[in-house]
Amino acid sequence: MTTTSATTTTPAITLESKLPNVGTTIFTVMSALATQHNAVNLGQGFPDFEGDHRLHQAVANAMFDGHNQYPPMAGLATLRSAIASKVSALYAHHIDAEQVTVTAGATQALLTAMLAVVNAGDEVIVLEPCYDCYIPAIELCGATAVRVALTPGSMQPDFATIAAAMTPRTRALVINSPHNPSGTVWCEADMLALQDLLRGTNIILISDEVYEHMVFDGQAHQSALRYPELAQRSFVVSSFGKTYHVTGWKIGYVVAPPALMAEFRKVHQFNVFTVNTPMQHGLASFMQHTEAYTDLPAFYQAKRDRFRAGLANTNFKLAPCSGTYFQCVDIDGLKVAERDLSEAEFCKWLTAEVGVAAVPLSAFYADGFDQRRIRFCFAKQDATLDLALQRLATL
Repeated sequence: MTTTSATTTTPAITLESKLPNVGTTIFTVMSALATQHNAVNLGQGFPDFEGDHRLHQAVANAMFDGHNQYPPMAGLATLRSAIASKVSALYAHHIDAEQVTVTAGATQALLTAMLAVVNAGDEVIVLEPCYDCYIPAIELCGATAVRVALTPGSMQPDFATIAAAMTPRTRALVINSPHNPSGTVWCEADMLALQDLLRGTNIILISDEVYEHMVFDGQAHQSALRYPELAQRSFVVSSFGKTYHVTGWKIGYVVAPPALMAEFRKVHQFNVFTVNTPMQHGLASFMQHTEAYTDLPAFYQAKRDRFRAGLANTNFKLAPCSGTYFQCVDIDGLKVAERDLSEAEFCKWLTAEVGVAAVPLSAFYADGFDQRRIRFCFAKQDATLDLALQRLATL
C-alpha cells in the first residue's frame, strides 16, 4: 500500500523591528575599510597604546586573590566610595557611595538612565551632532527624539533653539561635554544658561561626561555636578575605559541624586545586574593614583598639538579642539573634495587612496547633514600619528 504524506510549510517568522533605522555603524564600516586597505585607523575612537601596568596588575591580583564571584548589584562599596571621594574633590559637590552605580560602560549607563525615567510618548531633546547610541536608546523607550542642532561651524549650544524645542512632553535633555564628535567644550556661562533654562521644569538632564579628563588649554571641566540645580536633576555618566585607556573593559559609572538613582538601579539590576568583579577591585585599588587622571589633560593636549602641527602642513582647515581626543577638519579647499564628494565618500576615498581612515560628521546627524567636515582620532602612539601625517601631507 502506498501512502502519501502531506507537505507542510513552516510559515516565515515576521518581526516588527524596534530599531528599524539602525544598520551597521560608520565606525564599523570605516574600521573594516581601514583593515582592507592597511590604512592608519584614525576613525574609531580608541587608543592604540596600553593603559597603566599597575592597573592591569591590580586586576590580575584581584582574580588570583579569589575575587571572581558576583559583587554587590550597585558595585563594590570600596570602588563607589573612591568615586564619591573623587567627585567631591574635583567638582565641590559632596556625594556618598549611595549616589554612585558602577556600570558596564557608558553606553549601558546611558540606556539604563533612559529606561529608568523615559516613558512611551515622552520626548527627549538631543543636540546634534551626537553620539550614535542616544537615538536608539530613546526609541527603545517608545519615546520621540527631538533633535536640536548645535550651531554649525562653532558647535556651540543655541539655548533659544533648545528652549523652543521644550514642550510639556519633554522628559529629558541629553548633553555631552567635552563633545564627541566636535571636540568643543561647554564653558561656565553655558552651564549657567542651561541651569536657568531648566529651572522650574520637570526635565531630567542626562550628562554624558566620558571625556571629563580631556579638557585643554588650562580650562576646567564644567561638570553638571558643579551646579547644584543641575546636579539635583542629573544622571552624570563617566567612563573608566576612556580615562584609563582601556576602552575594551567596558566599565564606567553613573552619579545621580537618591531619587533618580533608585529608579536607575531598578533597571540596572535586570539588564546587567552587576559588573566585572576583579576589574572593580583593581580600579578601587588603582584610584589612589590620582595622577592617572590629573595628568591626562597635558598628555592628550601634547598629542593634539603634535597632530594639529602636522595637519597645518596640509590643505585641511582645522576646527578648534578644546577637549576629547578628536580633531575635526574641513575638507573644502582639497582638490579631491571639489569633485562633489560627500563627507562619507571623501572618507572612503581617503582610506583607500591615502591610507588614513576618518569618519564623516554627517554620520552623527539623523538627516545626514553634510557641512564638509570630518573627524580624526588622535588617541594614538606618536609613531601612528606621524605615519598618518606623512600620508596626509600629500593633500
